[in-house]
Amino acid sequence: LDGVPSTTLWRPTGPQELVLVEASGWHRWPQRLPDQPIFYPVTTREYAERIAREWNVPAFGVGYVTRFDVARAFMDRFAVQQAGGSGLTEWWVPAEELDDLNDHIVGTIEVVEEIRK
Repeated sequence: LDGVPSTTLWRPTGPQELVLVEASGWHRWPQRLPDQPIFYPVTTREYAERIAREWNVPAFGVGYVTRFDVARAFMDRFAVQQAGGSGLTEWWVPAEELDDLNDHIVGTIEVVEEIRK
């Protein structure tokens, strides 16, 4: 998919999820757990940093901010959702469509920041 027009997505990630991403060769997100019906990458690095700092660090002692690109034509199927205040926006990808999203990742999933206590 290199060279395909793409959209950059950001995802706050905990250490357990990151191990699974690494095991995929940095190409795929793991399947959602039964109580997680939505995969929700966010639209900005700042929002991903905030979630990693406020949720992942207290829960796991560390949070990661990841960045990845997905073919724009695929992501255009999903509306950006307002998750809270201004600038808190994310895509809601149904868990059953995660394999399809993974198939449309352009390049690799990258860790761009590690946040600790």
